[in-house]
Amino acid sequence: MMTEEEKKASGKKKETGKKTIPGKIKPKLDKETRELLEIRRERLSKQPRFRRGEWFRYKKLSTSWRRPRAVTNKQRLNRRYRPPKVRIGFGKPDRVRNLHPSGFREVLVFNVKDLDGVDPRVEAARIGKTVGTRKRKDIVQAADSKGIRVLNRGVM
Repeated sequence: MMTEEEKKASGKKKETGKKTIPGKIKPKLDKETRELLEIRRERLSKQPRFRRGEWFRYKKLSTSWRRPRAVTNKQRLNRRYRPPKVRIGFGKPDRVRNLHPSGFREVLVFNVKDLDGVDPRVEAARIGKTVGTRKRKDIVQAADSKGIRVLNRGVM
């Protein structure tokens, strides 16, 4: 039997059987942007779920937000027993708004040519939903060769 020290000295790495996922490229972010992304993540965890008023009363109403407009609407009147309304105070930092949680700016891609305008340091590609499997494979291969991260790689 080999001891732990002998194993380390031999230089062989233990195989875990995990596949490395290509495309997990990190964005080049400055310190301020990283801090703002962290602030956004914290605020999002504390933010309430904004639901449509009286969504629980009727099956036909979805929970998606609709602004209360009626004169006597209790949610509009900010009654405490009603869910909170969407307000400007729940906003996130302006510099990180519309960024992917990883910090990349998303670029919608429909073919391989669209990858030419993508900056791999700060932008990531998102393949359009109307793109078929064959073209999707081509886009993923081209993105891997150019070092561009694809956010919705799919199973291939």
